[in-house]
Amino acid sequence: MDPVAGALLKMLALLSAQTCSKVVAGNTYNCNAPLASALPRVSFSSSSELSSSHGPGFASLNRRDGAGGWTPLVSNKYQWLQIDLGERMKVTAVATQGGYGSSDWVTRYLLMFSDSGRNWKQYRREESFWGFPGNTNSDSVVHYRLQPPLEARFLRFLPLAWNSKGRIGMRIEVYGCAYRSEMVNFDGKSFLLYTINQKSISSMKEIITLKFKTRQSDGILLHREGQNGKHITLELVKGKLILFFNSGGANLPSLDAQVTLTLGSLLDDQHWHSVLIEVLNTHINFTVDKHTHRFQAEGEASLLDLGYKISFGGIPGLGKSLVFPHKSFNGCFENLFYNGVDIIDLSKKHKPEILIMGNMSFSCSHPQTVPVTFLSSRSYLALPHPTGENSVAVTFQFRTWNRAGLLLKSQFLHWSGALVLVLSDGKLKLSLCPPGQPVRAVIAGDGLNDGQWHSVSLSANGNHLSLKVDNDASSAAHSRRGQIHSANTYYFGGYPDNSSGSQCENPLRGFQGCLKLISIGGTVVDPISVQQGELGNFRDLQIDSCGITDRCLPSYCEHGGECSQSWDTFSCDCTHTGYVGATCHSSLYERSCEAYKHRGNSSGFYYIDSDGSGPLGPALVYCNMTDSAWTSVQHNGSHLARVKSSHGESPQPVIFKYMASMDQLQALIDQADHCQQELAFHCKKSRLSAHLDGTPVSWWVGRTNETHTYWGGSLPDAQKCTCGLEGNCIDSQYHCNCDADQDEWTSDTGVLSHKEHLPVTQVMMTDAGRPQSEAAYTLGPLLCRGDNSFWNSASFNTETSYLHFPTFRGELSADVSFFFKTTASSGVFVENLGITDFIRLELRAPTEVTFSFDVGNGPCEVTVQSPTPFNDNRWHHVKAERNVKEASLQVDQLPQKFQPAPTGGHLLLQLNSQLFIGGTASRQRGFLGCIRFLQLNGIALDLEGRAKVTPGVEAGCAGHCSSYGHLCHNGGRCQERHRGVACDCTSSAYEGPFCSHEISAYFGAGSSIIYSFQEHHNYTFNGNSSSLAALFHEELTLTREIVTLSFRTTGTPSLLLFVSSVYEEYLSVILASNGSLQIRYKLDRHREPDVFNFDFKNLADGQLHNVKINREAAVVFVEVNQNARRRATLSSGMEFNAVKSLVLGMILEPPGADPDTQRAAARGFTGCLSAVRFSHAAPLKAALRLGGPVPVTVHGQVAAGSRCAAGAGPGSRVRELAPRLSDGSGYSGPTDEGEPLINADRSDSAVIGGVVAVVIFILLCVTAIAIRICQQRWLYQKNESDISKAGDNAEIALKSELNMQNTVSESQKEYFF
Repeated sequence: MDPVAGALLKMLALLSAQTCSKVVAGNTYNCNAPLASALPRVSFSSSSELSSSHGPGFASLNRRDGAGGWTPLVSNKYQWLQIDLGERMKVTAVATQGGYGSSDWVTRYLLMFSDSGRNWKQYRREESFWGFPGNTNSDSVVHYRLQPPLEARFLRFLPLAWNSKGRIGMRIEVYGCAYRSEMVNFDGKSFLLYTINQKSISSMKEIITLKFKTRQSDGILLHREGQNGKHITLELVKGKLILFFNSGGANLPSLDAQVTLTLGSLLDDQHWHSVLIEVLNTHINFTVDKHTHRFQAEGEASLLDLGYKISFGGIPGLGKSLVFPHKSFNGCFENLFYNGVDIIDLSKKHKPEILIMGNMSFSCSHPQTVPVTFLSSRSYLALPHPTGENSVAVTFQFRTWNRAGLLLKSQFLHWSGALVLVLSDGKLKLSLCPPGQPVRAVIAGDGLNDGQWHSVSLSANGNHLSLKVDNDASSAAHSRRGQIHSANTYYFGGYPDNSSGSQCENPLRGFQGCLKLISIGGTVVDPISVQQGELGNFRDLQIDSCGITDRCLPSYCEHGGECSQSWDTFSCDCTHTGYVGATCHSSLYERSCEAYKHRGNSSGFYYIDSDGSGPLGPALVYCNMTDSAWTSVQHNGSHLARVKSSHGESPQPVIFKYMASMDQLQALIDQADHCQQELAFHCKKSRLSAHLDGTPVSWWVGRTNETHTYWGGSLPDAQKCTCGLEGNCIDSQYHCNCDADQDEWTSDTGVLSHKEHLPVTQVMMTDAGRPQSEAAYTLGPLLCRGDNSFWNSASFNTETSYLHFPTFRGELSADVSFFFKTTASSGVFVENLGITDFIRLELRAPTEVTFSFDVGNGPCEVTVQSPTPFNDNRWHHVKAERNVKEASLQVDQLPQKFQPAPTGGHLLLQLNSQLFIGGTASRQRGFLGCIRFLQLNGIALDLEGRAKVTPGVEAGCAGHCSSYGHLCHNGGRCQERHRGVACDCTSSAYEGPFCSHEISAYFGAGSSIIYSFQEHHNYTFNGNSSSLAALFHEELTLTREIVTLSFRTTGTPSLLLFVSSVYEEYLSVILASNGSLQIRYKLDRHREPDVFNFDFKNLADGQLHNVKINREAAVVFVEVNQNARRRATLSSGMEFNAVKSLVLGMILEPPGADPDTQRAAARGFTGCLSAVRFSHAAPLKAALRLGGPVPVTVHGQVAAGSRCAAGAGPGSRVRELAPRLSDGSGYSGPTDEGEPLINADRSDSAVIGGVVAVVIFILLCVTAIAIRICQQRWLYQKNESDISKAGDNAEIALKSELNMQNTVSESQKEYFF
């Protein structure tokens, strides 16, 4: 190797090693050096000391000299230990010990910090108000890392609790490193103007960082302008930072600017606050302290298109040429950087790119204002009246969140009355109570509980009383008779318990908040002298600190709930959010239509919340409750849309907007078992694909903005319609009917069912731009069926079996909901552990479900007890929630139980183990049974998927009817399914998914329905003809039956129901001539019938009436309209032998009937009958719902109806008795007399009547078609001529032509699934 090259390589290797060494050293360096142990003893100070050997100078960690630590003279909550670090340092951790070899240690303490030794601020960890955990003995060291670190010169430790068998005792250490900063002070009239180097401007990103502190609540921090009024401004407004952005065309910032991002609160506390602004083209990230607000501008306009000058602390020309009433900044900046450029350093060096306007210094002054915090409603500050003063003059400033509280009270000398100043409903009320005279009051101010500083000035001199608030015009004065004498003592914020009363008794609680700048008689009060016992006295105060906290920052109110607060707590207003709970966490609505269905709800519009307590929010859908629960989501284009270009231009795509967001739709589709959407094309010389190469000229766009050219019934990208797949297109050369390009209307209709592509968001048909080409389409609603999570379940077969999932993340809000069923007496449903925190739901006893957890405040439990056991092998629903306000637990419909969170406690639930379902980490107390539909914070877990690969656990659970069988009404029977239940309505007089839809029929004059029991028996059993009579008697002899029916009529007499037997036994239900209801049983043809007469009212009144008959042998129970009840014993027999037939309506010569029944039978029934049932026979269902095996014959005009009284209950009036009946209408099947629907006997006359009816029906249809064609042609021509006059007529014309085309020709229309 060349010597020169070798030397060069050695040099490079050496440089590389040095560089690597520096990097490693940089990585190993941490800001964790002990800071207190090297300080001199004079750097430690305290509130008091027990003795010289217990002084603060002995308070270093592990120090054993002296008494081995600091101990105050008195152990109470007013003691403190303070360290002066000499200069501002970055503090990253603290550590504590008790007094060496003693019983003195602190178990809990607060950490305060300050730059000046005045105006202390509490360091809050994890948003907790409880402070830090201390020691459990005298010698162990408890470390706590500060996240985030703090920068301060002075630290103060305030003991809150200590060993009950000893005193306060502390040894401490502080860890951190040096902190360097550049500062600049603005006096409210000065500012910096920075000219940005154009070469250094980034077209993609700009970053501004700074720290500030101020005691003013308003001021401009930075401002940058562009052209046409475009600007970005950061302003402090009432203690909150607002970032204004105006994209142009508007004036300077106001609360009505286009974009306003607000962060922070109480930022005028004279402490440092950090700000980070990141502008990334069209995005803004705005961070204040630990809270970030993100914003994305609409469109493509860059937010970086601004000028080259940016001002800090104010705005050039403010108050001159610009109309801008806002203030300049008064306070300090620290470490101000723009894109990495140190602005303060440039200013100190007087660089040309910096223009300094006004008086400015590069240091930060420390005001000596000493605030006082009134911590509780029992707090007070007692101050003496200055000697020699015979008038009252008091001024102070206060801030609070409470709407009410006592601010000041004083008893005048010589019992000349009292003065009381209270905050009531956010207003100040000053009351003067002279002895023997009415109370005089002065009211001033409004909304003073906003957390801002408000100044108060009150005076009483001679006979004049004055109150001013914020030097406002709302201040008031009042004159009174008599002299006002001065007071002995002024009580601020409260009153001692043992003080004598006065005429001005105050019912309000004490003041909670902060006071400062207290002045009495023109003399400023020094709170430090009060703290040292030199002036006045106090109780439960925190002196030299304003401890006000904005409990709504961050807001723990979820889903748009509005946060309001007091000194102690906050509350959430969940109105109009769709959510409930202390933090608006839990959804008011079910997850799916499937869930609504299994609550027994019928079809209708419902809000569903697909992710429960998640972020999506509820959406309005239509739930169609059939055998399956269908969800329908409408859009804005459900009408027939015509596509026709103008001036030869291609038509514009149509964009569909749904009644739910795309995220909500995706959640709905993902959880559904099946989804579909019908898309129908109508075309006239308009194709879906081009002729030659098959290039599509029409397409649709799905959820992910991908273009699709398949049209339902075929695989994606097949570019075929169903007729092409089935080979029945009108032109076999093409794969779609529309591609035949015919000069007449044709159509292709398909159902799109690929879930990952739905819903349809756009439709485009470009071929309608050709001459004479026209097209139209209709897009149906999005339809989804089922909920794949609602029945997702797992069976746990052993106590050691469980399912495990990733750690549950519910730090601030956690909700768990599920169904369970079991026969075991106890077991754990859900468990997740942390180092000390945990969350657990369990069946603790057969009648107890317990929700337990720990977030660092100690274990908490909420228990629901039931009067009946939970281990009954039925499904029970559990919903547990824990948030920063409270914990709650509800099981089924039992009363919900609550457990409030401790005030000022830990907030975060910190878990790190796996989530265990059906068991525990210790494999003890496992659950035996089934768990279904498990959701955590709105996310459903796939229990079945995990169970399939887990020993001891099976996917799915059987036996749903025990819990959901009650949903099957009116004799319907519950049937088990793999995923749910179904109702079998075969033996019910009702239909529908829950056998709750009544079957009604309107009877015309002379009409009837005959239901044959014998033919049904013959059809079912096919018995030997020689023994048929015996079989009839054996099988159809009834010792009991239940009969139900509802009717509505005005005709009398009327036959409602007649059941006859082979032996002329019968049951008749009639309305007599006077409208009374009569029930006649004749169970022995040799005896007279038993008659039950209900003559309490005329039932032929056109109202709906219900009748129920229940016979048990000879005992009959009758109920009319659910209130008139009667019990009787039959004398004619106990058995209904050989039941033959049941008749509704008219019957000629009923065999063996009495005269009254014969008269009613001859008249028949005109009106509406519904819900007719005789034991297991449902004659109306058999007659009106074809397809069953039961023979039934219909005579005359019988029309199916929805309900006899839709929406009305028994006894309510109905608008009309029956619909107008016409020949051939009212039911499916022949209408001539004597024609049975199924297995009916056909006489010759019946056949002839049927043929005549069919011929007449055909002639009427032909005539109607001819008339319809003429009408549609005329309407189409008329509408075509009016298209230019009214665009709305285009759709009518198209529908007319489509109707005509479908009537005249038989062009194919493809439907497929």
